[in-house]
Amino acid sequence: MLNPATIVLKNGKDHSLRRRHPWVFSGAIARVKGEAFEGDPVRVETIDGELLGVGHFSGGGSIAVRMLDFGENATLPTPEFWQAKLGNAYQLRQRLRLTGAADTDVFRLIHAEGDGLPGLIIDVYGDVAVVQAHSVGMYRARPDIAAALQVVFGNKLRAIYDKSAETVPGNAVPDAQNGYLFGASTGTEHLVTENGHQFAVDWETGQKTGFFIDQRDNRALLARYSPGRKVLNTFCYTGGFSVYALEAGAELVHSVDSSKKAIALTERNAELSNHADRHAAYPDDVLGFLKNHSAQYDLLVLDPPAYAKHMGARHAALMGYKRLNAAGIAHLAPGGLLFTFSCSQVVSPELFEGAVLAAAIEAGRPARILHRLTQPADHPVSLFHPEGAYLKGLVLAVE
Repeated sequence: MLNPATIVLKNGKDHSLRRRHPWVFSGAIARVKGEAFEGDPVRVETIDGELLGVGHFSGGGSIAVRMLDFGENATLPTPEFWQAKLGNAYQLRQRLRLTGAADTDVFRLIHAEGDGLPGLIIDVYGDVAVVQAHSVGMYRARPDIAAALQVVFGNKLRAIYDKSAETVPGNAVPDAQNGYLFGASTGTEHLVTENGHQFAVDWETGQKTGFFIDQRDNRALLARYSPGRKVLNTFCYTGGFSVYALEAGAELVHSVDSSKKAIALTERNAELSNHADRHAAYPDDVLGFLKNHSAQYDLLVLDPPAYAKHMGARHAALMGYKRLNAAGIAHLAPGGLLFTFSCSQVVSPELFEGAVLAAAIEAGRPARILHRLTQPADHPVSLFHPEGAYLKGLVLAVE
C-alpha cells in the first residue's frame, strides 16, 4: 500500500501505545486522514503528527486498530517483516525445547498479541502448520504469512492449512473458506506426539486448530496424580487428559463430551494408548451426565469451553462455573482431586476462584488449593497486554 491512511488519536489518548499496548479503541480516534477499509495497514499518529506505530485497521467493533509495530521507525508490513516476526517466534520455541524434540512435535508458533501479531494464531502439528486469522488484516496477509513460514521452516513443512473461516469476521469476509495455502491433504490419519503420547489430530474439521495445545503442561501434571485412581474427564474433546491418565496407570477413565465426533476422536486416541480396555466414553451433556450418574471418582476434570466471550456475559458465566463445579464436587470421593478450568478471557483468576469457592460452600465440602494453573510457555502473554492470560485453573483436594 503506497499511501496508507493515518489514524490520528485524540489528545491524551497516546499513553497506552507508548506503553506498547497493542489495541487502539475507536473512542480514542480523533479523525482518519485518507481512506481506511477493514483490514488495511494504517499509520497511527498523535494529534501533533508524531508516529506511534502501524497496525491493521478494523472498521467495526470497539478495537479499531491492532498494532503490529511501534515507534517513529515503524514501517508497514513487508515480506521481511513477516519473516522476522515468525523467525523470532520460532527461535523462542527452539529455546523452549519444543522444536526437534523426540517426544513432542506439536506446539503453538504464534499466539496473537503474545508474539506481537494480534489476530493471528499458528499451531504446528508435526510437518503441518495451521493458520487461523481472527482479524481481516491477518486474513488478507495469509499469502505473506505462508511464504514466511516456508522460509522459516525450510523443508520441515509439507503443508500449511488455513482454518480462518470460523474466526475471521464474517460480515467482512462472508465468503471465507478453509483450505491449503501450501501443500495438500494426504487423505490419511495424521498422528502427532505430545510428551510421548500419540494423538490423532483433525485440523480440517475439528474444533479450533484441531487440538487443545494449551493444556499440555496441565495434562502432564494430571498424569502425576492419576496412577490407581478412577478418573472422570468432562468436556473431553479429543481425550487429552484421558490419554495421559490411562498411560499413567489410572484404574479407569470415563470421558464425556456432547459432541459425538469428539467422542469418536477420544475413543481413537484411547486405542492409540493401548489402554482402551480401561476407558469408556459417553456422548452426553456434561451437567446431564453428572445429574444422571451416581458414580464417585478419585480425580475429576472440568474443562468447559469459554462461558463468556464479552463482559456482558461475565455474571452468567460465573454462575455457570459455580453450578458446574458444585455438580463436579458432588461426584468426588473423599480425598479426591478436582482439576477445574476457565478459558473465558473476561473472567479473572480471582473471579474464577470465587466461583469455585462458592461451589465448594454449596457442596458443603472442605477443599484445599494444591496448584494454580495457567497456559504453557508457547502461549506467552505480552507484558504490555495482560489480557492475553486467558487460561486459569485450580487443582483442589476435596475432603
